[in-house]
Amino acid sequence: MGAPLDTIIIGAGTAGLAALREVRKRTDRYLIVNDGPWGTTCARVGCMPSKMLIEAASVFHRRHVWNELGLRGATALVADLPTVLQRVRALRDELVAGALKATQNLGSAQKSGRATLLGPGLVEIGGKAHATRSIIIATGSRPRLPDEWLAFGDRMLTTDTLFEQPTLGPRIAVIGMGPLGVEMAQALARLGLQVSAFSTGEQFAGIRDATINTELAQVLKADMRLYTGAPAELREVAGGIEVRSGNQTVVVDQVVAAMGRTPNIEHLGLETLGVPLDERGLPPVDPQTQQIGNLPVFMAGDANGHLPLLHEGADEGHIAGINALAGTPRKFRRRTPLAIVFSDPQVAAVGRRWADLDAHTTITGCASFHDQGRARTALRNAGRLCIYADHATGRLQGAEMCTPQAEHMAHLLALAVQQKLTVRDLLGMPFYHPTYEEGLRTALRDAARQLPQPADSDLATCGGIGVPALE
Repeated sequence: MGAPLDTIIIGAGTAGLAALREVRKRTDRYLIVNDGPWGTTCARVGCMPSKMLIEAASVFHRRHVWNELGLRGATALVADLPTVLQRVRALRDELVAGALKATQNLGSAQKSGRATLLGPGLVEIGGKAHATRSIIIATGSRPRLPDEWLAFGDRMLTTDTLFEQPTLGPRIAVIGMGPLGVEMAQALARLGLQVSAFSTGEQFAGIRDATINTELAQVLKADMRLYTGAPAELREVAGGIEVRSGNQTVVVDQVVAAMGRTPNIEHLGLETLGVPLDERGLPPVDPQTQQIGNLPVFMAGDANGHLPLLHEGADEGHIAGINALAGTPRKFRRRTPLAIVFSDPQVAAVGRRWADLDAHTTITGCASFHDQGRARTALRNAGRLCIYADHATGRLQGAEMCTPQAEHMAHLLALAVQQKLTVRDLLGMPFYHPTYEEGLRTALRDAARQLPQPADSDLATCGGIGVPALE
């Protein structure tokens, strides 16, 4: 078997590549093994192709406001769906090629095939056992899909197969209205498909604040038929696939399953590590070290079931790559939680959610974008933003929003939360007119009214003047 390697990285997605970067700085005695296509989930079937589809849908949907803007000819526009999907695949392939460069020229350190743990220091790859001082598990995740739905063949789609279709529709169901389901359902509807969306719950896109959820629900109902409250049941009928939810029934041509993702841990051999596994079959993983128990085994990215987001996976791979070769694993301070859904209006959550805070010690500042100046000029005046702050200190705790340009305001708020800023600190900073960020200032002012007033010499006390066009 020879001398043990310093580490083996299992999986070459975002977390695996981040780990590889750190490992290569420290040793050349490593292996990286990947089962299936190389190139990250984000580039191949996730973040990037979905945003390409959303961008096309957003541009096409804007034709509905042309008349109000004094622009004519919108009725002549058509969405050439095969060409839209072809462009998605072409650009996707360019991005995948870029991801593949990260594993070029690795020589014998790069292997394709299935890896199976034989214990904390032994990994089998292609029938051969490899001894190693540490292991990094970064096997990623896949779309969740009930086995019985596989019987519908290529009419049953997930993000792994959606973008490979030559065309779609005209009738399509999206089952699951979490972040991905909301994005895909709205994009497909705005490209002209008849979309029926199904959710067992009443909350969408991961929103926890009921007032924000209500705003998004109104937008979604304008774009599609939305069925909630009961599981979706599928069966073959003449002319397509029947989807039943409670007493509601529709027949569609294709179904997109968007019911979340499941970690790729089958046949990985986690049971050989000698640590307890939870009901999902996952071991305990320290989010600050990525370590499993006190073993020289680290689990990063989607595989650990924490947060299936690219920036989190990259951070976790970075942590795992450093700690796998460290004498004593280091604890890393994690970034402020940040999640963005690229719907229209966009949805975002920052820091702590309202449902996780003590209502007795938390104040909420809210702003509607229905009458917000910049939003009205762009005919994007919909949505709502809520920020949460500690009543005693005024320190910002988190925020949820469904607003135009939420991705930008969410980043500002994430920086503020991580820097432990207060509502007053933020109100003392510049806000340019006219911008969407003035809506954020409105929410901050709403929160400030619930806090003790500072001296008049503080510019944070500069309030609104009661004219929507100027605020």
